[in-house]
Amino acid sequence: MPRRRRRVLGGYVYHVLNRAAGRRRIFVTDNDYLAVESVLREAVERSGTRVLTYCVMPNHWHLLMWPREDDELSDFMRWFTHTHTQRYHQAHGTTGEGPIYQGRFKDFPVAEDEHFYALARYVERNALRANLVSKAELWRYGGLWHRHNATGAVPLAAWPCPEFPDWIDFVNAPQTKAELAEIRACLKSCVPYGNEAWRTTTILRLSGKR
Repeated sequence: MPRRRRRVLGGYVYHVLNRAAGRRRIFVTDNDYLAVESVLREAVERSGTRVLTYCVMPNHWHLLMWPREDDELSDFMRWFTHTHTQRYHQAHGTTGEGPIYQGRFKDFPVAEDEHFYALARYVERNALRANLVSKAELWRYGGLWHRHNATGAVPLAAWPCPEFPDWIDFVNAPQTKAELAEIRACLKSCVPYGNEAWRTTTILRLSGKR
């Protein structure tokens, strides 16, 4: 039986995650990280889809995206993951050895309020939380580093919420256990991240019942 097409509505901000098959490490060298960033840049340039920030980790990546149209996100991700998979196999001589990703990406929408800041912070402090760097802005393969250094290497769109004062200090500050638990529950179940009223309305919209 064919898999049901996922309903991804435009106008929402989404957290998007995908992991390597078997959670094995696929980003080892600088070239591995730079290659996936190059594909991400091409995907943005060809589609115009807004990427707000991201973080590439050794065996997975996080994207915070803001598509305008229905199914825009699905189209973007299909091209991005397929193109990166092809180029990865070509670069590593592993063509024919199967997928490098677990399967379809996981996503959930986030409210454009304090929940947005909490989630952006979660994404941008990933490498710090994993003890890969001493400060979040030192992780070379993410949106925080590129914005902090104004590289323009990956086109990042303006955020839907006002600029947060002392953002880098905020990202480097530890998140509470409760905040982490709520975000991780959304990651696991792919449910909207926001207050109860917004979450209920959003679930209805995504299910096509409203």
